Amino acid sequence: MFSEKAIAQMAAFFTGKEGGQIQVLKLMKLLYLAERESLDQHGHPISFDKMVAMDNGPVLSRTLNYLNGFIESGQDGWDSWLRDREAHGVSLARQPNREALTELSDADLEVLETVWRKFGHMDKWQIRDYTHDRCAEWRYPQGGSYPIHYQDVFTALGKAEHAEELTENLKKFRAVPRVGLGLAGVPDRSGVR
Repeated sequence: MFSEKAIAQMAAFFTGKEGGQIQVLKLMKLLYLAERESLDQHGHPISFDKMVAMDNGPVLSRTLNYLNGFIESGQDGWDSWLRDREAHGVSLARQPNREALTELSDADLEVLETVWRKFGHMDKWQIRDYTHDRCAEWRYPQGGSYPIHYQDVFTALGKAEHAEELTENLKKFRAVPRVGLGLAGVPDRSGVR
């Protein structure tokens, strides 16, 4: 259920907020924190990318592969929003106005705005350190990587009592066909706002 279009539009949103160019490390942390914020507010992530722990903190696995050019971009995907990685940064290929962000619901955009207000002022090292210190689901992988499970994120967010149930709901949500509204009336990522 991963959505390249959604993550590309999320990345374009943050890159636009940063003035059209952003450091890769900062972007990766903002995207992770957006998925985490969406889990906290709505019980589901925006892009459904795989969360993993790496030395510089938690990241979104497939997104990092797009950023590094290891995965070919689909139509209206990563490459249509962001220019190739250069000098540890990326830049916008086109402007992320509301009409163009078709894969993001109004609720998704509110999550992104919240994350930007909280973390946009930080540089790449400050935001990396924040994820090390404040994201309890991350543990130093000592040069490797390991998956971060939704249940661990929910627990770190103070939802330990309901973490298992919330994780099960996500499994059901992923099984819902991408037509109309998903579980509990949550818009899917097929452009429905």
